[in-house]
Amino acid sequence: MLIDAESYQRILGDELRKLRRKRGWTRKELNQHLQSEISLQTLATYELGTRHCSVVRLVELCLAMDELPQDLLAKVHRRVFVDEPGRVRIDLRLVIKDDQQELLPLRRWADDRLKRSGDNGSAEVHLDFAALERMAELCGIPTVDLIGRLRRLNPS
Repeated sequence: MLIDAESYQRILGDELRKLRRKRGWTRKELNQHLQSEISLQTLATYELGTRHCSVVRLVELCLAMDELPQDLLAKVHRRVFVDEPGRVRIDLRLVIKDDQQELLPLRRWADDRLKRSGDNGSAEVHLDFAALERMAELCGIPTVDLIGRLRRLNPS
């Protein structure tokens, strides 16, 4: 199994940001709960996934936000490696940008879903086979064709 380090880092940052926002904290407020001094710029780069976070720093961030580090990493792992067979991970933003005419119903659904989730929601979703079958029917294409198109849109 290959690890896409850039993707993993970005998803880790996204999970850290969601965790902080769930607590209702700004980066400055999070910084006040940490044992060591971290610049707000450093916190921002962790959340954007553009800077690597040491294990000790990750544990410190998790503990400050009352999250077990292993639970946070499990969330990241599930998003990076879909361990559930029969599910396809898609990035709603990439679906919306696509211009394949047959996928218009999927684009409308993705746009609506992204708008409803707001800033705190994830742009990545996992569709099970039943959902893929229904979406393929709406698009008027075979399910296997839809899955192939989605995988090309969302390379892992």
